Amino acid sequence: MLFHPEFCRNESEVESKFIVQYLLPQLGYTPDTWHQEVSFGKIRLDFLAFAVQTVPFVLDESSPLSVVMEAKHPKENLDKHIHRLKQYLTSLNVEYGLLTNGKELRIYQTYNNDIKLVFQCLGKEVDVRIDEIKDLIGREKLKYNLSREKPIFSNSQYQTQSIYSNISETKGKHIMKVIAVYHNKGGVGKTTTVVNLAAAIRKKGKKVLVIDLDSQANTTFATGLIKFDDEEFDDIREYNILHVLKSEEFYSISEVARKSNFCNPEIDVIPSHIDLMTNEGPLNALDYTRFILAEKLEEVQEEYDVVLLDTPPSLNLYAKIALITAEYLIIPSDLKPFANQGLTNVKDFVKTVNGLKRQIRKEPLKILGIVPCKISTNAKFINATLKKRIQKVYKKYEIDIFETVIYERDDLAKCAEQTIAVGDIEVADPVSMIDFKPNSLSAQEFELLAKEVLNKIGMAE
Repeated sequence: MLFHPEFCRNESEVESKFIVQYLLPQLGYTPDTWHQEVSFGKIRLDFLAFAVQTVPFVLDESSPLSVVMEAKHPKENLDKHIHRLKQYLTSLNVEYGLLTNGKELRIYQTYNNDIKLVFQCLGKEVDVRIDEIKDLIGREKLKYNLSREKPIFSNSQYQTQSIYSNISETKGKHIMKVIAVYHNKGGVGKTTTVVNLAAAIRKKGKKVLVIDLDSQANTTFATGLIKFDDEEFDDIREYNILHVLKSEEFYSISEVARKSNFCNPEIDVIPSHIDLMTNEGPLNALDYTRFILAEKLEEVQEEYDVVLLDTPPSLNLYAKIALITAEYLIIPSDLKPFANQGLTNVKDFVKTVNGLKRQIRKEPLKILGIVPCKISTNAKFINATLKKRIQKVYKKYEIDIFETVIYERDDLAKCAEQTIAVGDIEVADPVSMIDFKPNSLSAQEFELLAKEVLNKIGMAE
């Protein structure tokens, strides 16, 4: 059955034709799981739906997974009714509220004795976006969330509920900010951005942790942690991000993190390893893997101000873990056609990840913007082409563009290619751009980028 806003000419038809005949059945609610014209003292609800059958029903701490649905006349402005919906949800301990006049649909969620808008669409878009609505307030989704609050691993003391509660309870109690740096197109300057941004932020007195989630380990290499020339001397294999993700009880952030002196002051790094590549399948089979990094970071929230997550250029498990864990997202891009086309995939990926983040009651990932990277220094290109590319990307993809531009310069390559002699061999000894040539244009660009990032995340000096 399809829904069209023109079906509804008054409030009664919004209730009968939209909510009763279309929305409740689409969301999986049977007649015994929803109630119409429910009164609680002076409060009268148009509809109240439950994830499980509750006859008779009771609203208390044991029944938080409920949905209030309020119908208004098609000519009513929904903004006028937000305050009352907030009163309903917070006073009755109901988690979700749906507000609609047929022409528009909004979903709000209770949060710290307030409500926040988590979904919005036009009535004519409901058919094509019904799966998104189901993912929020569908009966099966709420039943699933309810079941996930119970212990689910028979052979383990680890409980998914502990992840959810730890994250939600500590939300807002620390200043540590977690930022993912991601683009599903490779070769756009992602590693260069991560390591030099980390160095620039560290120079501003912030305590920085970098976590490498890419099996290619480019960031691990770029921060100088790979000092071996033969796999026999590989000292990364036994302690890296793979162990953090695999273990419920062991391999804490503090245990696995290494000091990197590729910049001064030094930063901490959780290294990656090529073993990540062959372990994605087994990790994917573990229910807790997607959330374990977020939980372990909570344990060190007082030790760091900024955490930067480097990601693989793909839509795989490790990228998903990074985006679930992060609060913010930076997208490095050379602004060339293939990278631009990949922005659609990035936006869709963020949308999927935000669905998972809702399950652990985390705020949706906020895209800080696109950082133009590896940009040609040709004056004609800068004056005639670059500005048009930036305008085109913003207009088409509706993603903010950072004011700072990272240009492609020889110094950026040279600082990463520094080596030292160890016995008879030379091993990599990269240096951050900020330390390699502190007065260079490239160093200044990363200092400006650090200032812009800190300002966007509320940590400006």
